[in-house]
Amino acid sequence: MEKNIVCLPGDGIGTEVVDSAVMVLKKIGEKYGHKFNIIAKEFGGIAMDNQGESLPKDTLDACLNSDAVLLGAIGGPKWPTSAPDSPEKGLLAIRKGLNLTINIRPVTVFDAQIKMSPLKEEIVKGTDFTIIRELSAGLYYGQPKRRTNDDAVDTMAYGREEIETILHFAFKLARKRRKLVTSVDKANILETSKLWRQIAEEVAAQYSDVKVEHIYVDAMAMEFMRRPAHFDVIVTENTFGDILSDEASMLAGSLGMLPSASHPSKGGPSLYEPSHGSAPDIAGQGIANPIATILSVAMMLDQSFDMTKEAKNIESAVYKTLEQGVATKDLGGNATTADMTEAILSNI
Repeated sequence: MEKNIVCLPGDGIGTEVVDSAVMVLKKIGEKYGHKFNIIAKEFGGIAMDNQGESLPKDTLDACLNSDAVLLGAIGGPKWPTSAPDSPEKGLLAIRKGLNLTINIRPVTVFDAQIKMSPLKEEIVKGTDFTIIRELSAGLYYGQPKRRTNDDAVDTMAYGREEIETILHFAFKLARKRRKLVTSVDKANILETSKLWRQIAEEVAAQYSDVKVEHIYVDAMAMEFMRRPAHFDVIVTENTFGDILSDEASMLAGSLGMLPSASHPSKGGPSLYEPSHGSAPDIAGQGIANPIATILSVAMMLDQSFDMTKEAKNIESAVYKTLEQGVATKDLGGNATTADMTEAILSNI
């Protein structure tokens, strides 16, 4: 099988972890007889420096014409978020340009690294859930949006179609897992959340084999610390999902462990990226953890290319590497990015 993959290394450690992921892709291609054509494009701060904008047209065009997109990380103190253009604004633009509406962030605490979790082992052991985040609406895109020296306005807006789409996706995923959906909102205060909960009940009625529970977003933040292993599929709106998924990532002890995928609601390529940022404080030191990006490649193979066997091979190689005690600095070890990558490659 032949696939065209656009790689957006971006900024900071993005280039380092994407290099590792590409090595894994090539290894999988050799082993299973696939051809992955890697097309590298500038995006984020590096694109601003070299081309004057965070999302150049040729980058977006290449992404639209690809089979999947792999993103490293973007941003850093060099490019202020308050400027007319920024890497973060480019990220919102590429999500809109690719019509990405569904974000998936699996959170798994591996036994081999359970000691790195800030929670007690008896609380965090067995944690394995997926956060489904609506990606195309809410505060990040709502209008009006303005700021002066004296006041600022952001608008949270949601329509029925956006809410139904993400909820159906969550319930269908839950059918393949433990059949529990936790819908997160703030229905005691926000009108958008009241509509969200209403529609969640309507959608839930179509999935009688799946249990649904509702929880306020502030209570959800607490429950992650109290009983994370209880949850299966968590679904929520854009801003809540952004915050909660970052909090949940620390259950595993490091952002460097968690992959993510973003899918369009109707056709087109999906985008895969690690949950971590560009980490400019360690960029260029060769100590970044590539696991989140490598596992994002596994998600790509499974969810975009139906290469389930190949994806499982990567996941098993990562788990085996951790069991062998190979760990980067964020995981309490002293392995370099290259060390971790080579160990995973040898276990494929």
